[in-house]
Amino acid sequence: MIARKEEIKKELKRKGLRRKIRGIKEFFFILKGNRLTLAGMVLFMMVAAMALFAPYIAPYNPYVRTGEPLEPPSWRHLLGTNDAGQDILSELIYGARISLAVGLVSAISSVFIGTVVGITSGYMGGAVDEVLMRIVDLFMVIPSLLLVIFLAVTLKGTWLGDHMFLLIITAITLTSWPSVARVVRSVILSLKERPFVESVRALGASNIYVMVRYLLPYASPIILAETLLRTASNMIMEASLSFLGLGDVTQKSWGMMLHYAFSRQAIVLGLWTWVIPPGLMISLSVLSLFLVGQALEIYVNPRLRRR
Repeated sequence: MIARKEEIKKELKRKGLRRKIRGIKEFFFILKGNRLTLAGMVLFMMVAAMALFAPYIAPYNPYVRTGEPLEPPSWRHLLGTNDAGQDILSELIYGARISLAVGLVSAISSVFIGTVVGITSGYMGGAVDEVLMRIVDLFMVIPSLLLVIFLAVTLKGTWLGDHMFLLIITAITLTSWPSVARVVRSVILSLKERPFVESVRALGASNIYVMVRYLLPYASPIILAETLLRTASNMIMEASLSFLGLGDVTQKSWGMMLHYAFSRQAIVLGLWTWVIPPGLMISLSVLSLFLVGQALEIYVNPRLRRR
């Protein structure tokens, strides 16, 4: 009997490994056949490289005055300077770091919380599912931006007030996990009734082992797609907070660039190179993430593949 159980476990592992390899091949086949998605991935890699190698790419230190205030574009300052005499191009390059970091870290945090809640709720069912889903509903009925603003203002009075970067990530994370929990729960509800899950249960596997070892890998494409979409939406959220003056004034981000540009009347003064580039970078970064997420959606949903 024990030998039979070991054979079944080994067979399940072999099938799981073959399925993962086949899944990776299918995803890259979809990526190759979709030019927009491929362009989105290349664009996002360029933005990520800009953020990673900012000290080597930027012509100046964006925190140091390198010219006269409000200089027009020139060979020395390709996008001109801001009201403090800092190079706008350098600000733009360094701004990718904070914008991507806030979007990615808050997305990973919210997806982690949402995945734990979603898997637990969907697999356990009953009273556990009811309680967790009511908590999710409570968060979802409150407008996200208003809740983030409320949390950002409220948390300023705590120790996080001295760490605005962490405060913004915490505020965005606390508002973006419920939608992830809903999506993951719906996937788990369909997976837990499948024969392979029943087989593992019959072998005496614990609930945690089943959720982590078998259900989580099957839900991973959806979770990865949610991470990309959360990163995009959280970047917009960070830009919104910074534009409203609730961001970290000590750091350079695209949202803070827009905040200072509008507060210094850049549009009235005709300083379009201070306004358009950060807004364009936010739009392109979000678009690239959505395009890659679209490939994952096609991979997860075979019906979209047939179209």
